[in-house]
Amino acid sequence: MKNVNAVNWFEIPVKDMSRARKFYENLLGVEMMEMPPMGNDSEMVAFPWHQDAPFSAGALMRSEGYEPSATGTTVYFSCDELEVELGRVESNGGQVVFPKTSIGEHGFIAHIMDTEGNRVALHSLK
Repeated sequence: MKNVNAVNWFEIPVKDMSRARKFYENLLGVEMMEMPPMGNDSEMVAFPWHQDAPFSAGALMRSEGYEPSATGTTVYFSCDELEVELGRVESNGGQVVFPKTSIGEHGFIAHIMDTEGNRVALHSLK
């Protein structure tokens, strides 16, 4: 794979799509987009995606066999200013589990638990 990022899509498992969608829309200040279902009893809602922007795209996924987890892969969401998003976590039903921490010249990170029990992370240069 030349000149391509290794990750091109991710799916975050959820149990309650409306609750999870509200959490992420409020946390990140974005509007998510309905996607066609991938099975009889499934739902998928995508994060905003821009064709020529860096990084990867992804979605929330509710379907049989998709289980939220605090111990699996950690997805990092880009933020303009980490303190802003961290300030929205608890008021939207999440929990900060690893506070804002410097990673030197690469900015700052924090880990949170979403409303579904997934551990995800936030990253910003500020």
